[in-house]
Amino acid sequence: MSIAELTRNAVHVLPHGGLEAKLALGRPLRVKMGIDVTAPDVTLGNGIPLQRMAAFQRAGHIGVLIVGDYTTRIGDPSGRSAARPILSGEEIDANAKRFVEQASTIIDPKRTEVRFNGEWLAKLDFAEVLRLTRAITVAQILERDDFAKRQRAREPISVSELLYPLMQAYDSVAVQADVELGGTDQLYNLLAGREVMEAYGLEPQVVLTVEYLVSWDGAGMSASRGNYIGVREDPDEQFGKAMRIPDDLLSQWYRLVLESNDDPPAEDPLAAKLTLARWIVTRSHGADAAAAAEQHFTRVVRKGQAPEEVPEAMLPPGDLIHLPALLAECFQLSTSEARRLISQGGVKIDGDAVDELDLPRDALAGAIVQAGKRRFVRFSG
Repeated sequence: MSIAELTRNAVHVLPHGGLEAKLALGRPLRVKMGIDVTAPDVTLGNGIPLQRMAAFQRAGHIGVLIVGDYTTRIGDPSGRSAARPILSGEEIDANAKRFVEQASTIIDPKRTEVRFNGEWLAKLDFAEVLRLTRAITVAQILERDDFAKRQRAREPISVSELLYPLMQAYDSVAVQADVELGGTDQLYNLLAGREVMEAYGLEPQVVLTVEYLVSWDGAGMSASRGNYIGVREDPDEQFGKAMRIPDDLLSQWYRLVLESNDDPPAEDPLAAKLTLARWIVTRSHGADAAAAAEQHFTRVVRKGQAPEEVPEAMLPPGDLIHLPALLAECFQLSTSEARRLISQGGVKIDGDAVDELDLPRDALAGAIVQAGKRRFVRFSG
């Protein structure tokens, strides 16, 4: 496999000529990627660096996924104005298991080594931690953009956060990484890995970063923002979300997600989106699921009809039903979101928009209620 294929869509490949030197060693390279388990789902955004790992695997190299179970207990502030929340051990383990299972949609599990950094970080005594801190100066750490912004704003920065890039860098020492993958926001941490590896007498890793996938809201795709498509999400949801991508973002999605050398047809953005949506669902669930999801999208969204199969739910007791509370319970919305949908004409009963908040039971029993474009339920009782 060519260097161009391995580095497709890369923003940084550092140092210059480093990857060529690693490949010249003539052995399988260890290609590392750390994963954030504060959220359990693998998004298409996470999938961009994972696709690079898959390319290395197809070329005979080993993918090394580092589950940051230990570092998650501290929190990585990358790209944020405050530290991430601390999760319990049980939450971390559950999220990590789900992430690895979902990542297998993209990478080859048979050529993937999964490691938890608690294996080595939990064993470091205080003297070893002090040795680690000598690899990088405080001034270097504070040069990192997010730390610099917080320092200028006189916002607190904990010592544990300053140690985070060193701990992530030590992961590269522990697994003897040859290449580390990540987003552009992780560039500092990845370069820190090179310095720490050298301090421990190891050949420094090559750093490869990829750009962020921009979602339909104009922000980088993120599970925490809710603007994501999950790689194992329901096919109908995947298809419908893919069709929301603005026309001006299609070129980036074709380049990063489909890894296509061709631009989407500018004269027919609908066809371009359909191709994109089919590809996403097919990779995750297969061609039959993609065809069914497209049929569902055409029927429900484009034609405004109810799906062929509508889930059923029981009405709560009482002669008068408060519709916002009912929608919130059925569709996992907040009551304020449900009220807003009703006020905007986005809630229909048997195809007719409704603006009342309280309805008699008879108006709902046996009816199909639609909330938004893709949420349907038939009430009984």
